[in-house]
Amino acid sequence: MPDTLVIRKATLKDADSIATYLLLAMEDIVYAFLGEKNLVEAKNLLRYFTAKENNQYSYQNCWVAENEAGIVAAINVYDGAQLHALRQPVIERIQHMYKKDFTPEDETEAGEFYIDTLGVHPQHQGKGIGSKLLQFLINEYVNNRGETLGLLVDETNPNAKRLYIRLGFKTVGNKVLVGKPMEHLQIRAGK
Repeated sequence: MPDTLVIRKATLKDADSIATYLLLAMEDIVYAFLGEKNLVEAKNLLRYFTAKENNQYSYQNCWVAENEAGIVAAINVYDGAQLHALRQPVIERIQHMYKKDFTPEDETEAGEFYIDTLGVHPQHQGKGIGSKLLQFLINEYVNNRGETLGLLVDETNPNAKRLYIRLGFKTVGNKVLVGKPMEHLQIRAGK
C-alpha cells in the first residue's frame, strides 16, 4: 500500500523536524553564516530560528509533508517584500553569537513569494515528495492566490533546474547568495 502524503502548514511542534530538513538543503549556507563547518552548531542555529516567530526560517513560513513515518520533508516560503524584516533577527543573532559581520545579499524581492529552502529526508528522496511539495505551493500561491513564486537554483545543480523548469518555472535573472552564483527562477499566474 503506498504512503499517504499529507502537506500541511507547519506548527511550533514541527520546529525540530523543520530544522533537520532545512539544514539538508542549506548546510553550506549555514556554514557560511557561522564562519565554520560545524554540523552541531548549524543544527542548533536553525533549531533556534525554526522555533521562533517572525524570522525567515520560522515554522510560520513553512509547510511540512508527512506520511505514516512522520514528517519527511519541509519547505520554507515567505513574501519577498518581507525579506529584510524577516532576516533582521537572523543577522542580529549571528552577529551577537558568532561576533561576525553578516550582510548577505538579497535573495528575493517584493513581488514574489520566495521558496527559500526545501529539504526531504534522505530515505524519502527520489520518491517525488519534493515535486509534490512544489506543486502544492504552485497550486496554493500561484493558482489560488494569483501570486508569483520564486526560487534560486545553484548553477552547478542542473537536475534541480530541470525539475523547476518541468514544473513551469522560468529563468528571470541571476543572483549571488553568500558568494555563490545562483539562477533566479519564477512561476507566475497565467503564465
